[in-house]
Amino acid sequence: MKLYRLLTEDDTSAFCHKVSAALAAGWELHGDPAYAFDAARGVMRCAQAVTKEVAGDYHPELKLGEQ
Repeated sequence: MKLYRLLTEDDTSAFCHKVSAALAAGWELHGDPAYAFDAARGVMRCAQAVTKEVAGDYHPELKLGEQ
């Protein structure tokens, strides 16, 4: 089964570390990153979709970050 996650974070090194950690755990980039201004907080935000093939069946209780 293919899992999907959307990683988001403020535009800091924390976002790069979050994506790097997912890649190191076997997740693959899916599509282009997104970058937008959060006017309510006054900061830029980043997003990157990642996917991963795993064994088993999907269920809503699945903890994606632990895969």
